[in-house]
Amino acid sequence: MSEIARQMDLIMRGAVEVIQRSELESKLARAAKEKTPLRIKAGFDPTAPDLHLGHTVLIQKLKHFQDLGHQVIFLIGDFTGMIGDPTGVSETRKALAKEQVQENAKTYQRQIFKMLDPQKTTIEFNSRWMGPMTADGLIQLAAHYRVARMMERDDFHKRFQEQKPISVHEFLYPLVQGYDSVALKADVELGGTDQKFNLLVGRELQRDYGQESQVVITMPLLEGTDGVKKMSKSVGNYIALEDAPAEMFGKLMSISDTLMIRYYELLTSEDLAAVKAQHPMDAKLSLAERIVAQYHGAQAAQGAKAGFQQKFREREFPDEPDARLVLTRADVADPAKPTISLADAIARTKLVPSKGEARRLIVQGGIEVDEVKQTDSNAVLTLSAGHPIRLKVGKRKFAIVEYRV
Repeated sequence: MSEIARQMDLIMRGAVEVIQRSELESKLARAAKEKTPLRIKAGFDPTAPDLHLGHTVLIQKLKHFQDLGHQVIFLIGDFTGMIGDPTGVSETRKALAKEQVQENAKTYQRQIFKMLDPQKTTIEFNSRWMGPMTADGLIQLAAHYRVARMMERDDFHKRFQEQKPISVHEFLYPLVQGYDSVALKADVELGGTDQKFNLLVGRELQRDYGQESQVVITMPLLEGTDGVKKMSKSVGNYIALEDAPAEMFGKLMSISDTLMIRYYELLTSEDLAAVKAQHPMDAKLSLAERIVAQYHGAQAAQGAKAGFQQKFREREFPDEPDARLVLTRADVADPAKPTISLADAIARTKLVPSKGEARRLIVQGGIEVDEVKQTDSNAVLTLSAGHPIRLKVGKRKFAIVEYRV
């Protein structure tokens, strides 16, 4: 594998879209030839004091570039934070006070260095160039973009059609974010899929200002612990970087097996094939320990793991469960990767009258798998000989699911 192919392999991990891939390969080849690292930018508005694992999808990708020897720029949008990102909202965001934004920015600096190398990371604030910009300069910047193009944004277009107000200052947000790329001479900008419009504005403004356009890489929005909605503090499905070790560990152990693989892909550099080869419980324990260690240290992670396992052992589960479901190769579709849907397994224990009732119980939070509550009615159990699965159905019924080869 060539050096460029090796870099592309890591860069593409988990990425949704690269605009344009050929441009990125060309930039990487030139950087290698000239021994000049690329300038990689990702911006974060300090609109709240806590970063959570959803934010770290971009930070992990910054880490990938950093590991490849490129220059990482962590941009704190203390200026844009006062405007409020209109992306994905149905009404004008409330502007934040300058003092509040600056206080939040301090916590970001502390938290990001739990992932990034402080010696190889440049922290910038977009108030550095936007603060001194005169009204004349802002007018000149605004002249680089058309209202018609701005109205192509889904959120602006929808609000306009629904006759909901759009404030003029909201148009400044994508312009300022785009100008950040001009000011920083970014070669690559990272952002969530919901940021695609803003990222492309940066490409256009760089061309207008006589620079080579940045490559845009969009990353997926990480689902929260519920496995459905985007991780968000307001929704309550978040895992904060500064959660206590035991709390962080417990939240990670509560996610579904399917979501666990996604967390591995987006939040680590682990070999996914090796992860999938493990028993799900072992893999989840390793994920929780790894992530807690990253933000709290190895000793805290080991303590959180020991505490979780102790609680796991102490929780009541009868020696003689109400049902025991024994499955063999003949009971599964693919003996090489034996699985069964959670709803089907519950129904086959005969502890509920039907598969439909099993699904209803799951959605209502009445099912636990190995002491972890499940709410995904489409959840699938990964079977493994020698690793029985313990089910708690409702408040007082228990079952064991075994797989025998």
